[in-house]
Amino acid sequence: MPPKKKDSETGKPLLIGRVGTNLKVGIVGLPNVGKSTFFNVLTASQAQAENFPFCTIDPNESRVPVPDARFDYLCDYYKPASKVPAFLNVVDIAGLVKGASEGQGLGNAFLSHIKACDAIFHLCRTFEDKEVTHVEGDINPIRDIAIINEELRLKDEDYIVGIIDKMERTVIRGGDKKAKPEYDILCKIKHHLTEEKKHVRFSDWNAHEIEVLNKHLLLTSKPMIYLVNLSEKDYLRKKNKWLLKIKEWVDTNDPGAAVIPFSGAFELKVTEMKEPEEKEKFFKEHNIQSALDKIIVIGYKALQLIYFFTVGKDEVKAWTIQKGTKAPQAAGKIHTDFEKGFIMAEVMKYDDFKEEGSEAAVKSAGKYRQQGRNYIVEDGDIILFKFNAGAGLQGKKKQ
Repeated sequence: MPPKKKDSETGKPLLIGRVGTNLKVGIVGLPNVGKSTFFNVLTASQAQAENFPFCTIDPNESRVPVPDARFDYLCDYYKPASKVPAFLNVVDIAGLVKGASEGQGLGNAFLSHIKACDAIFHLCRTFEDKEVTHVEGDINPIRDIAIINEELRLKDEDYIVGIIDKMERTVIRGGDKKAKPEYDILCKIKHHLTEEKKHVRFSDWNAHEIEVLNKHLLLTSKPMIYLVNLSEKDYLRKKNKWLLKIKEWVDTNDPGAAVIPFSGAFELKVTEMKEPEEKEKFFKEHNIQSALDKIIVIGYKALQLIYFFTVGKDEVKAWTIQKGTKAPQAAGKIHTDFEKGFIMAEVMKYDDFKEEGSEAAVKSAGKYRQQGRNYIVEDGDIILFKFNAGAGLQGKKKQ
């Protein structure tokens, strides 16, 4: 779970990982477990999906809109000229194999692609298909998950050992006292990886340690969402012999991580249905729904991202920010002058807006709030920012 520590200056939660909103989720797994098919149906793109290892060599990247009934409601209400939802950036990374940390199967290049991501969709295969080979010879998702997790740990171990070896020249032999605290923290991280053989995210690091960790973006620091690729038959009947075993393994080895069953074959069939009515009929007949919306939403939340809305006849837009962002910095997402000249944020809660039926009704009910600089924006807030005029802009921005 993300650490609860807070930055003493900003008051924001101190999280392991990159600071920013242009964050990515990488699709990771062994070859031929369905990664590219999943990427294709998720992004409605046409990445290669063939039956041989390393079909995907260069990572494919796309972005998908985050489904949200609140956004849909606001668009229906305002009927704006422009509709801009939040987006999740997704990267399809080639399959890892045992020994990837030592360069097997183009492993070093693929592991570097994972380092450029901020969370991981860890995809494992439970479907049997004689025409789709498995690099390990048979279907065993528990083994497969363990292989991937161990390769990530070994790569981090190798990286940290290299960094420490370089620092020893100046810290131990050269007596550099300024670098000693960071060196000690790196040694603690090394012990966690090499002696305890655990992923970095499985520890309660303090603020100084998180600052050091965030310099290195270790593979095992990234949150994981486990995606279980079922056959279409198993997905429709909501049953597979591996599901409970996978859930038990994750609860023991990665407590708190989400496990989401889906079927690439099922989702592919649905995407090939052109008419919405045909899809709805298919879902109703089988008493089933697509898992893609759930996967996108959970992937977005794993990045510690939220969004607020600006609304009006011209545009309804979801603005992505990191969890814990204060009002002036949220205003800066719209325009830097909004942050520089910030006066206040006028905030409606989405639930209040929907319940009362209009902005005027929210005000009449006393639920329209004026918030200052220390207000921490919450997911789904509807905000109008007021700011001092500057750089040729007028006194406030109304969406």
